[in-house]
Amino acid sequence: MSDERSTTHFGFREVDADDKASMVGAVFTSVADRYNVMNDAMSFGIHRVWKHFAVTQSGLKRGDSVLDVAAGSGDLSRAFVDQVGDTGRVVMTDINPAMLDRGRDSMLDHGVLKPLQYCITDAENLCFDDNTFNCVSISFGLRNVTRIERALESMYRVLKPGGKLMILEFSKPTSPLMRKAYDLYSFNVIPKLGKLIAGDKDSYQYLVESIRRHPDQQTLASMMTSAGFERVDYHNLTAGVVALHTGYKF
Repeated sequence: MSDERSTTHFGFREVDADDKASMVGAVFTSVADRYNVMNDAMSFGIHRVWKHFAVTQSGLKRGDSVLDVAAGSGDLSRAFVDQVGDTGRVVMTDINPAMLDRGRDSMLDHGVLKPLQYCITDAENLCFDDNTFNCVSISFGLRNVTRIERALESMYRVLKPGGKLMILEFSKPTSPLMRKAYDLYSFNVIPKLGKLIAGDKDSYQYLVESIRRHPDQQTLASMMTSAGFERVDYHNLTAGVVALHTGYKF
């Protein structure tokens, strides 16, 4: 009989698996208002380059449909709107209402007038029919999911045959020197920036720890293959600090 009270990680802490979603929700509710500012401060703006690269790899064309999971401030969604055009469909989702509100506000602030769909849904149990989307993306959100395997299976289910999954996420730097420098910066600077800019050191301490607990490049690629994806590949960005994983449903 399976253990219904299994544990998982929340940063470096072990917590009840049933509690993680609400704990992650509290983190993003706390930081939602300063989310964009912190992204620029922590990455020196490089997160925009990572996201731009991901968008160029989407393969989307006019009339396509795309699901942006854990869409956050909607940086990828805005670019997807341009790619799919007036006849296409872009759906922004998040499990956290505060973050989805910020994403909607960001769309309006950037003058995106095309109607988008917004949906509060769990990545592990996406509330869409099978074979719905040409592309599913998740950007810096997968490490916050309680059961990554379930999320991958859910994203596979809602993709159309021939559809593409894109996962942009922090990963494992490829060189020991970069790993050392990255650790020094992450643990000593990012939580302090969180306190200074967002008034929340603990949430950004969790962010740093969650990155270290996330599967490395090859492990995540293997998990995608196990979920049914084919032609799985990944591209290291900034020496592996971030990686873009891609896979197809055939």
